[in-house]
Amino acid sequence: MRIIKEKTLTDYCRLNKYQQAAESLKAWIYEVKYSTWNNANELKAKYANASIISSKRVVFNIKGNDYRLIVDIEYKLKIVFVVWFGTHKEYDKIDANAVSYDN
Repeated sequence: MRIIKEKTLTDYCRLNKYQQAAESLKAWIYEVKYSTWNNANELKAKYANASIISSKRVVFNIKGNDYRLIVDIEYKLKIVFVVWFGTHKEYDKIDANAVSYDN
């Protein structure tokens, strides 16, 4: 899978607020780059704790659910778009269905 906006995630890890998520995000990035999911069922087989929000939108728990990562996945194109990243507390304040790339 190809990750769009991977640099955004690595930039977040430089902020004090998100430094504790750095190693977990690096591991997630590595695993996703070497994955090839054709649908949400295949993704769920690897990430049982991921929440499938819609046919494209998925929420991943990062660092034992301390952080959340929302992505949109184009399975046919093998592309993962980073939509949103933040703490669990920040996640509770947003609508995972409605948040968009420019929020």
